[in-house]
Amino acid sequence: MSRAEQPSRRTVLAVAVAAAAVGTAGPPAAAAARRPEAPGGLVDNRAWTSYGDWRSGGGTGTRAVPGTRPGLVIATPAGTTDYTDPHTGRTATWEYATWTSPVHRLAVPATEVIASWNAHTPAGTWLQVELTGTYSDGTDTPWYVMGRWASGDQDIRRTSVDDQTDGRSTVWTDTFSIDDAASGLRLLSYRLRLTLHRAPGSKATPTVWRLGAMGSDIPDRFTVPASVPGLARELGVPRYSQEIHAGQYPEYDNGGEAWCSPTSSQMIIEYWGRRPTAGQLAWVDPSYADPQVCLAARSTYDYQYAGCGNWPFNAAYAATYKDLQGVVTRLGSLTDLETLIAAGIPAITSQSFLKSELTGAGYGTSGHLMTVIGFTADGDVIANDPASPDNGAVRRIYKRSEWENIWLRTKRYNASGKVVSGTGGVCYLYFPAHLSPRQRKALAAVGVR
Repeated sequence: MSRAEQPSRRTVLAVAVAAAAVGTAGPPAAAAARRPEAPGGLVDNRAWTSYGDWRSGGGTGTRAVPGTRPGLVIATPAGTTDYTDPHTGRTATWEYATWTSPVHRLAVPATEVIASWNAHTPAGTWLQVELTGTYSDGTDTPWYVMGRWASGDQDIRRTSVDDQTDGRSTVWTDTFSIDDAASGLRLLSYRLRLTLHRAPGSKATPTVWRLGAMGSDIPDRFTVPASVPGLARELGVPRYSQEIHAGQYPEYDNGGEAWCSPTSSQMIIEYWGRRPTAGQLAWVDPSYADPQVCLAARSTYDYQYAGCGNWPFNAAYAATYKDLQGVVTRLGSLTDLETLIAAGIPAITSQSFLKSELTGAGYGTSGHLMTVIGFTADGDVIANDPASPDNGAVRRIYKRSEWENIWLRTKRYNASGKVVSGTGGVCYLYFPAHLSPRQRKALAAVGVR
């Protein structure tokens, strides 16, 4: 579970900060009563993954690599650059190369965009992801940094970048957001830029297998009617509690009581049969149970955000495991999750709620990640909830109507009666690089390829 209400993306995830903070832009009645729509009507996903995709962009010093999992690497560096790490104060010189995607015109003119990437960054390498776009009035955004990332923390400290705004849009940790959605301004198109870095003279290189973004325009809504149940199935997902790690490694977001996101990520990584090596776990105190959860927390920690809940960083961590992909998207209803569960694909969902709004949870939260692993015969949600006292208590059943509402709404009232934001259906999806036809069809049905 995340910390208490914070003035960052922890509590302004899905709507413009000013509107959420003062509560002056309540949803029109029609929007509030709108039934869940198919994600294709509200969400646009685009990813560059194939050899042809990588060759379609503009590269300076990069090279597309063919094969069963095509990627992008450094060929001949474009030059060198100095980077001063804001979290260590160290300045180092790096060789770099860049790749810029073609312009992607959003099928859904967007109020928000979240980038995702999957990559391998061996020691002495790291990457930066940026976004620029064109507004609906024909003007352009600046280039925004969406993340500086490495799988380890020895060369640079993995970080988002604060204070990025042009007065019309802002990057809140990992989310590009139009400042005043009620104005009608939208993002019509975007490009993504990768900058790959390595130590001078090195032959090492990052390899990027997937780069993409999810754009969305979710209407303001306090309530969302429940969808009709359509599936009874449960997947065998490992169960891990974040709470048994309370007090462990407080340098990573004050310890396990805040590790809902990496704990959820680790559950699904292991569902797909991937586990860290003994060498990767060697730094963890041997007296700690489930050391892989400690690794997940360290590997997702955002040194600027000061937490483990950066959405793209979690997806990128999952993709460090062999032949796994990770994306951040939004879904339109529990029907979408049923489609995925039917194909054997569990999901991680983000939601916030009062204790009284989710029967059986026993807590309220300003932001929390759970793993959806199935549905009962009555259509209720079977979730692995990491905010449980021990691993044996992780499996929970939550009422469908309550759960769907707290996940899909974009606005809610907190315990003080203040209007704050909800996530509007945010979801992490982790799945194999080589999909079965059924898995491919299910992902396509929810807008992901």
